[in-house]
Amino acid sequence: MRKALVVGINNYPSCPLKGCINDASAFSSIIETNGDGSPNFDVRVVNDVSTKSELRGLIKELFSGYSDTSLFYFSGHGIFNDLGGYIVTPDFKKDDEGISMDELLTIANDSKSKDKIIILDCCYSGALGSPKTANGKTHIAEGISILTASRDNEPSLEVNGHGVFTNLLLDALQGGAADLRGNITPGSIYAYIDQALGPWNQRPVFKTNISRFTSLRTVTPQVPFETLRKIIDYFPTPEQQFALDPSFEDTNSIYIEHNVIEPYAKKENVQIFKHLQKFQSIGLVIPVDEEHMYFAAMNSKACKLTALGYHYWRLVKDKRLK
Repeated sequence: MRKALVVGINNYPSCPLKGCINDASAFSSIIETNGDGSPNFDVRVVNDVSTKSELRGLIKELFSGYSDTSLFYFSGHGIFNDLGGYIVTPDFKKDDEGISMDELLTIANDSKSKDKIIILDCCYSGALGSPKTANGKTHIAEGISILTASRDNEPSLEVNGHGVFTNLLLDALQGGAADLRGNITPGSIYAYIDQALGPWNQRPVFKTNISRFTSLRTVTPQVPFETLRKIIDYFPTPEQQFALDPSFEDTNSIYIEHNVIEPYAKKENVQIFKHLQKFQSIGLVIPVDEEHMYFAAMNSKACKLTALGYHYWRLVKDKRLK
């Protein structure tokens, strides 16, 4: 069972926001299903929570029980003061701004869920996971991943009705952060956002204590698994090169009006070559002594695995591709 609490707050009495409900709505619509339409998270969307007490109750309910994954997403105001970071609620007042990020971490730390994921798009959100207590030592329990829009001394920006961070988060979940198998993890999302923001923008923060990555969403793999598994057939050992010749190129046919050379295109070789060209397009294979796979075939050269190709060759060989 995978459940998610998604909260967006625009309605702050003295400092309203515009894009947080948009953020929450867009995030929930993506996370509730995978790329193929299959169910993903059972999502509860709560917009414009009124009080700290209400939000605390929702968070406690989320992290109660024995779920496989419990995910909390928040878009709204955040604040950082001498006592630490806070998720601000509309009933905030001086010295009582909202839910302490230290308290949020404690609730998640105590949860029996196998995986706990917290995503915050608010100012100073990087304070989560770096408590002011315990001499400032971070204590993140096993199974927790934290992804925040900015560091504890930075604001989070809005552009075109969405937070800058959430805009990138949505792109990542649509497939931008997917690996070759179509899995999107908190780590791959962070890498995607980190590269997109650059060194001069607000900096996302990723903190985790896990022994395995959990996929937040899956999309259609870049290569069908049945094709990817053939990599060990084409390359019986990772060092071995795959010899090519003109029979692998489908345009080298006597039925196409241009200069052709023997051996002419063979159907079975053409199909293999299409797989190898796909592998080459995603960095698993490179031609030997030629710039393009076409010329490697037409000039009877070969292709070989890259370091990434060897990684996936090993996954297939060890039956760990899933």
